[in-house]
Amino acid sequence: APLLECGFRPFFLLATVTAVTAIGAWMAFWLLGARLPSTPGGPVVWHAHEMLFGFALAAVAGFTLTAIPEFTTTPDVSRERTLALIALWILGRVAFAGAGLPGLAILAMLADVGLLALLLALLAPRLLADAGRRHLSFAWVLLGMIVATLGFHVDAMRGAWPMRWLFVMVGLLMCLIVIALSRISMRVVNQSLDELGDAATEYRARPPRRHLAVACILLHTLAEFMAPGHPASGWIALACAAAVLNLTNDWHVGRALLRRWPLMLYLLYWFMALGYAVIGAGVLAGQPWTSAGRHLLMIGAMGLAIFAVLNIAGRIHAGVEPDERGWVPAAVGLIACAA
Repeated sequence: APLLECGFRPFFLLATVTAVTAIGAWMAFWLLGARLPSTPGGPVVWHAHEMLFGFALAAVAGFTLTAIPEFTTTPDVSRERTLALIALWILGRVAFAGAGLPGLAILAMLADVGLLALLLALLAPRLLADAGRRHLSFAWVLLGMIVATLGFHVDAMRGAWPMRWLFVMVGLLMCLIVIALSRISMRVVNQSLDELGDAATEYRARPPRRHLAVACILLHTLAEFMAPGHPASGWIALACAAAVLNLTNDWHVGRALLRRWPLMLYLLYWFMALGYAVIGAGVLAGQPWTSAGRHLLMIGAMGLAIFAVLNIAGRIHAGVEPDERGWVPAAVGLIACAA
């Protein structure tokens, strides 16, 4: 029963289990020649899909189910609806593993789209009813994810290369990180300032900088989708890197930035900026660097973002203090080395 009290509990657990099993399977494939599920597009598509729709989507569901009721001062999502979301997530993972079969491919599409659609249906009324609709951007990102999910499965079933839709999901996840991090960092950085007794300094995540970064990321996502490899997408990727680095100017608040939780959140912006910089430079130089850039985005930015949310929001909402033991910075170091 306690596992279903809040949406973050089951979905954060599913995210951690998926991270271990999906990466473990990917390592076994490369190092030992182990077989992966037979899915449309082959092993690379399976890997990218499961890291996005298994690992990342579980974390997104857990975060939004917990954060949006708090942001909008509305009741928690009921256990029955949380169970329905969990069932759709599990069904999607099982069905996609056998998506080489037509019936299971359709089932995987219905489960993945159904999960996002139900999540949006549960949260959109709260976001629309909130005074000033300050958090409506979460709904727009979820709607974009529904379109990308539907496009991926349709392309996969008709034999087209579906990775372009997964790249759209990457862009939407980067937007979601920028949007969500502005809310989380306001609490984390200012709490760090208070603990150091620095009452004269206040951290603010300024909306114009955030809007510029999100706009650049969306524009790059569209350019890459419409004309992959075109020099325009390379220039826009460099603009994304500049806009994300511009966000870090809000964070330069002195010694408080060097504490573990603010620093962890700060570093993920650097990985996001470096990822877009590598993608842009690769496109413009005609070099095959885009995969490396995308892994900087996914391992560095997304990996650190999810790890931070698990450790900060997950523990606080469970009623315990954030973990101050040495394994946390060690894990951050390992994620950074992997990126």
